[in-house]
Amino acid sequence: MTIARDRRPSFLRRTRLREGLVDVDSARIAEAMDELRHRGRATWHDRWHRVRTASGLAVQAGLAAALAYLVSHRLLGNPQPVFAPISAVGTLAASVGQRFRRTVELIVGVAIGVLIGDGLILGLGTGAWQLGVVVTAAILLSIFAGASVAVVIQAAATAVLIVTLSPSTKNLEIPRFIDAAVGGSIALLVTAILLPLNPLRVINRAARPALELLAGQLDICAEALRTRDREAAQRALHRLRENKEELAEFSEAIEGAKETITISPARWHRRNELTHYAEAADPIDRAMRNSGTLIRRSVTLIEDEEPVPEPMPAAVAHLAESVRLLRHEFAVGEEPQQARERSLRAVSEAGRAYAEGVGFSGSVVIAQVRTTASDLMVASGIEQEEANRLVRQAFGEREQRGGGRTEQTPAPRPPTAPPVG
Repeated sequence: MTIARDRRPSFLRRTRLREGLVDVDSARIAEAMDELRHRGRATWHDRWHRVRTASGLAVQAGLAAALAYLVSHRLLGNPQPVFAPISAVGTLAASVGQRFRRTVELIVGVAIGVLIGDGLILGLGTGAWQLGVVVTAAILLSIFAGASVAVVIQAAATAVLIVTLSPSTKNLEIPRFIDAAVGGSIALLVTAILLPLNPLRVINRAARPALELLAGQLDICAEALRTRDREAAQRALHRLRENKEELAEFSEAIEGAKETITISPARWHRRNELTHYAEAADPIDRAMRNSGTLIRRSVTLIEDEEPVPEPMPAAVAHLAESVRLLRHEFAVGEEPQQARERSLRAVSEAGRAYAEGVGFSGSVVIAQVRTTASDLMVASGIEQEEANRLVRQAFGEREQRGGGRTEQTPAPRPPTAPPVG
């Protein structure tokens, strides 16, 4: 017996679903499309942020290349001033925060390449296998001398130019030296005098991705604790662990700003403001790592079905808000009082959660709230010892060996802060 099949399209068959049934396919498709739209917006935002961050350096590199070309061609009479613009751009782009060193490395690398190239050409001549021997010798000799990667690259590149161009271009060595010196000097001139970047603006732009990443994942963790959503907490943990790019960008921006402050007279008045950011880099890195431990223990807490007192998610949310306030107050040049206050509020909420009762992983989450808050206090400019004292005071010294609240010493009044939202 043949069984009749409903051959209508699937969307017509779904009209037969009675009230209360769910169209699972549509829900999944909608969720996937939302995720794609979110990724598209995030990608566009990240790319635009990178462009804005690099725009100042790009303008500096363009100006330095043009000036190096003019000086080498017009003033020094070089008919083909190729190396001077390359040296200028390489000095600016390759070693942000180490441009003096980069200029020296550029010249040393050229010297090694010229020495080896000319020496071996006299004995071996020119050709494909001679080129291979010269490049190998330049790299090995540079490494043996303990040179940096930049010197090794310059030595090898110069050796290639000497071997390949010497037969058709005479007296290449001296112009190569001069161009390296001209390009590096022009790059330093542009950085220090002609177009010095605002170091605080550079740092603010570089710090934003790292601090927004930290605040965003803490927010997700707080909501995951409220709803006991293990998957959301796990995703936050994975995302926070992928923070090397953001931290590297932040650290590099600080080094570049230090260099600008050192060599640019127009930026010397910014030294005191830069000190805050320079000293904040390490505690922000520690806050990242301690927050990772906090989120990892939150995942375990949810898995083990430990109690989640209501103040615990609030404490984590206050930490996230403290990070945002820290970024904002640094950006506008204000004393980060609100960020400090919010960090202490997070500790106070953590103390309330501990008093209500937590499990093993919950106690670790509470401890990490305290540690991260201390890191953020230090990042805001508070000495470590004072930050620890304020954290203990805000916590109310509720922790005891057997748990519970201290009977002899009443808990101090929690620091005030505006509500999260």
